[in-house]
Amino acid sequence: MVSTHPTGVQSKGSIYLLSNQKENISPNQSLLPISAKVNDRDTLEIGGCDVSTLVKQFGSPLYILDEESLRTACRQYRDSFKQYYKGESQVLYASKAWNCLAVCAIVASEDLGIDVASGGELYTAIKSGANAEKIYLHSNNKSREELIFAAESGCTIVVDNWHELNTLVELGNENGSSSIPYRIMLRLTPGIDCHTHDYIRTGQLDSKFGFDPNALDDVFAFVSKNQSFLNCVGLHAHIGSQIFERQPHQDLAAVMVEWLKKAATYGIDILELNVGGGLGIRYIESDDPPSIEEWVKPICEVVEKTCQNANLPLPKLLCEPGRSLIGTTCVTAYSIGASKEIPGIRKYIAVDGGMSDNPRPITYQSIYRAVVANKMSAPLTETVTIAGKHCESGDILIKDAQLPLTKPGDILVVMGTGAYNYSMSSNYNRLPRPAAVLVANGEASLILQRESYQDLIRQDCLPERLTKNEQ
Repeated sequence: MVSTHPTGVQSKGSIYLLSNQKENISPNQSLLPISAKVNDRDTLEIGGCDVSTLVKQFGSPLYILDEESLRTACRQYRDSFKQYYKGESQVLYASKAWNCLAVCAIVASEDLGIDVASGGELYTAIKSGANAEKIYLHSNNKSREELIFAAESGCTIVVDNWHELNTLVELGNENGSSSIPYRIMLRLTPGIDCHTHDYIRTGQLDSKFGFDPNALDDVFAFVSKNQSFLNCVGLHAHIGSQIFERQPHQDLAAVMVEWLKKAATYGIDILELNVGGGLGIRYIESDDPPSIEEWVKPICEVVEKTCQNANLPLPKLLCEPGRSLIGTTCVTAYSIGASKEIPGIRKYIAVDGGMSDNPRPITYQSIYRAVVANKMSAPLTETVTIAGKHCESGDILIKDAQLPLTKPGDILVVMGTGAYNYSMSSNYNRLPRPAAVLVANGEASLILQRESYQDLIRQDCLPERLTKNEQ
């Protein structure tokens, strides 16, 4: 039986996803990791590793990260800026997408810096061996302890609000003459909207992030007055995530150069502009994001042209992609278990994970694609709803997925799970978090151990009065 995909593509099986892959594709435009192929056993391979074999070895659910895809994305960002921008540039990985030692170490080895959003992410990045001078700390409510940790580490603090400015000045006064000016950037809200989910839009005026643009004069005046404590080297803005439009970032670049000019009138020498990230990825066939190069090129051109018209030297140009670096480099493999068919309504297929390892469908109504890894050429004969195993009616990974006929023990692979899956995972229903492996050249390396039941109670404390009297 031949089935029809929502995009109108006629297919005899999931193998068509691979046959449609283009050479030299930007990783963010690919549904599957760029190393993916089908072997002679009709099984999906990633990084030269058979997915079914990986599940047998490491269990399921299992995050499978393709090193080739991640390094390719890093290099495309890095090399595109070098090609299209005449000034200095630095790509930062927005590690909130997936912050762990191995991922931070890989991006750092590709000469990327790292954007962190907490003391914990900062600690991980430093422990991975990343250069602290290329680490930038974000957050809209940094604690005093996080600010001290960042300053002592030597990273740049992206200041989000008045509370943080005042806290840094207080810390400077406490340290007295021994205080070195804190290296900071100012995060500003540009008032630029884009078409994306409400929860991941950050550039509009009604946002919890950044200084209001109407407060620019007051902010610059304060920083100028306190330059003995505040070394303001740059300006930062971010307009959202999973963006396919190109114009908003071009508009942002032009606005930020105007801010740079204003800062100069207060004696603040802005050396860096960070235009944020937000480039989208291909989650389903109909998604059509720009390539990394197509996103980078016009931003570079706008900054160069605007600075030239204003007779300004080119600043160091930064960006901080997360999802478009890591999202499509990873898949999650599940084992199929129970099924339930409601005649005339729906058929459910349950897997051994769900909202605890991928909370995005229930949180953002995110849509994913899936294949059966051990039946890549089998006809897509069924339309099913893929359910997680949690005690929650909303624990649905994919509605109306087109799959071949499945049975318990088959391996379901959900694509595009590198961004905000592990990083937002939980122990809901006390499910241990999955393991993660890095695959390359036919070898799989464990980068996150699977949690055990013992791990689940490791932080629990049982008061003595609640223990049983064994006497």
